[in-house]
Amino acid sequence: MKTQTHPKWSWLLRLVAAVIMLQTLYFKFSAAPESVYIFSTVGMEPWGRIFVGVLELIASILILIPRTTAYGALIGIGVMTGAVFMHLTRLGIVVQNDSGKLFVMALTVLITCLVLVYWHRSSISGVKFRS
Repeated sequence: MKTQTHPKWSWLLRLVAAVIMLQTLYFKFSAAPESVYIFSTVGMEPWGRIFVGVLELIASILILIPRTTAYGALIGIGVMTGAVFMHLTRLGIVVQNDSGKLFVMALTVLITCLVLVYWHRSSISGVKFRS
């Protein structure tokens, strides 16, 4: 099996994605009014808020472990695609006068996870990619 080297700044993207997801967990797990508003608006309160929080926690941990980065990033892509979709269809870019901060954070995590999956694609079991 050929070992793939990842760009030396992979750790930076891993930290960016994980830190953004981890810092939002307090709001989700403590039922902060902002999170309750968001998940009520999209019809997923409280089960969706807790489920998304658990997925973000798992994704963050996997992203930080070098051997499982691609798997965590795949989960992150799924969760953030949902977040961006909800912003564009139900929530709006600006949520409760946040100046679009949550939307930008979701886009940032989505983009970093897409790059991480690409860089770490060789570690995904059972999937062959063309060079």
